[in-house]
Amino acid sequence: MSTIEPVFRIIPTVQNYDWGKKGKDSKVAEFASGAGILGFTLNQSVPYAELWMGTHVKSPSGVVDRKQNLAQILTEIPGLIGDQVSRRFDTTNGNLPFLFKVLAIGKALSIQTHPDKKTAEKLHAEQPTVYTDPNHKPEMALALTDFKALCGFMPIARVAEYVRTVPEFNALIDPSIATEFLNCTNLSEPEQKAVLKKLFAALMTADITNIAIQLRTLVARYQQGGQKPLEEDVKDLVLILNEQYPGDVGVFCAFMLNYVQMTPGQAIFLGAGEPHAYVQGDIMECMANSDNVIRAGLTPKAKDIPNLVSVLTYTASDWQKHMVNPIDITLRTRKYDPPIPDFTVLQVNTQKGETETHEAISGPSIAIATEGFGQVSWSGGKLDLQAGSVIFVGADTKIDITAGNSNLVVFRAYVTA
Repeated sequence: MSTIEPVFRIIPTVQNYDWGKKGKDSKVAEFASGAGILGFTLNQSVPYAELWMGTHVKSPSGVVDRKQNLAQILTEIPGLIGDQVSRRFDTTNGNLPFLFKVLAIGKALSIQTHPDKKTAEKLHAEQPTVYTDPNHKPEMALALTDFKALCGFMPIARVAEYVRTVPEFNALIDPSIATEFLNCTNLSEPEQKAVLKKLFAALMTADITNIAIQLRTLVARYQQGGQKPLEEDVKDLVLILNEQYPGDVGVFCAFMLNYVQMTPGQAIFLGAGEPHAYVQGDIMECMANSDNVIRAGLTPKAKDIPNLVSVLTYTASDWQKHMVNPIDITLRTRKYDPPIPDFTVLQVNTQKGETETHEAISGPSIAIATEGFGQVSWSGGKLDLQAGSVIFVGADTKIDITAGNSNLVVFRAYVTA
């Protein structure tokens, strides 16, 4: 093949899932409009849910002015990934260790978790059409707008308050399990986790008819203003989830999972076995290169309650445990570094006319401009940037990011050895 620069434009792909924001309200649609996607025309009635940037076999990114996709280019020129990263990760067939996304969430995603590597390999072998790859999927969500999510189990004492005071929730749980849970506060942590697992399994496998009855009763009570003080924080969430997924058991997860309301710039990390559901907002999302999701509620898709119940960690804590606190490494670059080796994300914010220099990184990276105009330059050339522009930066490449006549914001995902 002809030579290629170490920095080049790539073409992301759009996923039109039902839960996505529609038309121009979606950041995904906004960025897709500026990304150079051949034939893309914004349709106000279409949900634009995800923008994918990477090499996942389901939807690999294209490369501008090339017939090959990104994975094929990286297979032919492995030096773009770098020897150190290739020795540490499986980069067979040009596979990057991470997948970078933009999500625009207009309707709650499913109650879900992601498997660890061993479980992913097992599920992929058993159900390859459902679990389409053998990789784990730890992920980080970084808020672009105000963002709401369910994230990890609440502290045991908080869940116990709901079991004790919300009759509709209590009515779905076997009385012996409810009693055991209410009496578990003095047990050891492993024992508490075992009891929490019993409670969650009892909820997720409750009788479907009873779920519908109790949910109708709960919603009617809230609509009539009958919520108790403890329920004020979750009342609106319950009503929204029930409107989106009437009669779904996942609505009752509002009484077991932390309800997180984040502002732009805040981030959470979800490792294997952590239950969650994104509810509303636009985010940058980075994850290991996988599309494996184990679902159990708030979804028309296939549920896999036995596997979800079996793989959860049952770690109960305040949601702040999941936060990724950024580090300002320069005045213009902020680093989000979750506790895994698969990826790190940088946020670059350059004011009008300013330049930010990134020294060479030993692994590959993908960057997307989300605001403003400017350019990226390297020793061999430069490319213009606007909101939606996506570029690949090869290993060991120093770059300069320069704002034009307005502020320029760029998010860059990378991996090193």
